[in-house]
This record gives sequence, structure tokens and C-alpha cells, in this order.
Amino acid sequence: MQYRWKGKIEKLTRFYISKLHNEKIRRNLLQAIPFWLASLITGVIAVGYTKMFNLSETLLHYFIQWNDWIIFILAPLSFLIAWIIVQRFAPNARGSGIPQIMAAIDLTPEKHEKGITKLLSLRIIAIKIVSSLFMVLGGGAIGREGPTIQIAGSVFRVIHRFIPESWPRSSQKSFILTGAAAGLAAAFNTPL
Repeated sequence: MQYRWKGKIEKLTRFYISKLHNEKIRRNLLQAIPFWLASLITGVIAVGYTKMFNLSETLLHYFIQWNDWIIFILAPLSFLIAWIIVQRFAPNARGSGIPQIMAAIDLTPEKHEKGITKLLSLRIIAIKIVSSLFMVLGGGAIGREGPTIQIAGSVFRVIHRFIPESWPRSSQKSFILTGAAAGLAAAFNTPL
């Protein structure tokens, strides 16, 4: 089923792109579309992540105002849940996210595709978001900048994997670097 919609999108895009008569413009447009799509998805995820992060902080403050001793239960429980989620589902989602991006950039896709997948994937996106929200709920001193960079790098890598073979391709390294830059921009609310 996944490949059915991929084929439809490719045919539709190829139809509209074929209407362009300048080959250079056609090639540049086909190269730009995946970057635009990944940037849009990164922006949406970053905004949603920021809102959820703020909601977790608000919930923490609400619980502490309700009973200030609740932090002695909430902190260890939240940290334990976050640790279990990361250990069980995506061990490479631990940490800030920046070292994982740097490692993925250094790995060559031909030899280390599985290693890159362990560092940047849809699973990493989900686990990074959920575990960091539990950490904030427990009063953890964490920021959203590093996780947003790893999340954006994962988005760009996933989009790179779905580029049709017939399209001109940029390197995976370029996509990951651009994703990291987009994540940094999104984390600090700067224009993408």
C-alpha cells in the first residue's frame, strides 16, 4: 500500500514537471521539492513539539501548585518511564540528539545504512518526543533544541529515502545536514 501512493505522487509530479520546457529548471525543481516537503514537515513537527513541551511544563507547574511534595513521586516516576521507553524502543534516542546527527553525517550510507537508520528514523522521532515530554513532566532540566535537531535530521533522512529513482538525487549527507540546520532554525524560532 505504501508504494501505491508513492507511485501516484510520482506520476502526478512527473506530469506537471513535464510541462516545463527548460530541462535545467525541471531538474532544479525536482531536486528542490523533497527539501521543501521535508522543511514543511519539520516546521509542523517542531511547532507541535514546542506546544507539547510547553504543555508538559504547564502540567508540572499545576501538579506542584496542587501539592509541592508531588515532585518526589512525579520526578522519579517520569524519569523511569522515559528511560524505559528509550531503552525498550529506541536506545539511540537518548542524549541530546546533536551527537547522533554528527555520527550520522560521518557514516557513509553505502557501508553503514543500518547504523544511520538506528540514529535517524521515524521511530527515533516518536521516542525522542515522548521521552523528552516525560522528562519535562518530571521536572528534568532538558531543552528542546537538541531533540529538535535529531528529529529534523530524521525527517529529512526519511524523505530522502522516498525520493523516486527517476528524480535527480542529492546525497543523503546533504539531506541530513540540511535537516540539522532546519531543526536548529525551528528550535530557535528562526525562519526556515
